[in-house]
Amino acid sequence: MPLEEGAASVLRTSAGLKVGEKVLIVADPERMGVGRAFFYAAAALGCDPVLSLIRTREAPGREPPDLLSAAMLDADVVLLATVHSMTHTHARRAANRAGARVVSMPGASEEDLEGGALTADHGVLVQTMRRLQRRLRGADEVHIVTPAGTDVTLSTRGRDWNFSDTGVATRKGDVTTLPAGEIFVSPVEGTAEGRLVADAFFHESLHTPATVLLKEGHATKVTGAEAAVLEMNRGGKEGRNVAKLGVGLNPRARAAASLPEAEKALGAVHVVFGDSVPYGGKVACGVRVDAILTGATVEVDDAPIVEKGKLPP
Repeated sequence: MPLEEGAASVLRTSAGLKVGEKVLIVADPERMGVGRAFFYAAAALGCDPVLSLIRTREAPGREPPDLLSAAMLDADVVLLATVHSMTHTHARRAANRAGARVVSMPGASEEDLEGGALTADHGVLVQTMRRLQRRLRGADEVHIVTPAGTDVTLSTRGRDWNFSDTGVATRKGDVTTLPAGEIFVSPVEGTAEGRLVADAFFHESLHTPATVLLKEGHATKVTGAEAAVLEMNRGGKEGRNVAKLGVGLNPRARAAASLPEAEKALGAVHVVFGDSVPYGGKVACGVRVDAILTGATVEVDDAPIVEKGKLPP
């Protein structure tokens, strides 16, 4: 069955599941179909899994029941298939300290397991990232072009790219969040210049593209995204700061999906305005506004790392 095949792919390539390991799957009523798929897939891979149904939490970061927290401490692999993220909970951290490998999949749908972002080969994603990590060490200028009309340059000189979003939790005590597959960097303040056209998302899903003119690292004029403008303005001038540049590498992720998946899609470029401190920058203004561009060509020091939405040979 496609659902179980997708779940088996996650278990093999993300969690590195081994025969006989103790597997605990946590689901809430809205994600029970996903939980069942992981249960049957883990059983087919030679394990004796436990599927735990819990009440849907009210918001991200809310703790599971104490009984379940105790069970997580004894597991080799914990799969969190819930509506709201349980990544940032004491129970998850305690499970990792006890040696469990944790794969968190907040909001994961059955569609995600039927050929969607979760079914990517995470081992291949790691290989792609390692190749790019060697190429991007010491990178200076980035040039972004998209079919919708984006033409932006910016500098990353002296900034470290982040390659941690591999989706792999194969070592004792590892944790990862799916979907995975984005590399990112905080551009040097004041360097972003040009025309950015968001065609998939700009603080909300877009029906028509929105255009942003960038000058000296800030959005100086925005056309076609009133909600984004209102949110950026909450942070004053720094609310318009180009805070993050992300490049999606997951060939199974869909740029038209919700933000957590769209930013991972191969050929998608994820630009964040506002706070840059979380990504290695210097701006803190209490605002984050996300934009997604699709089908991008991204050149770093004149060499493409993504070309028209695909990995170059």
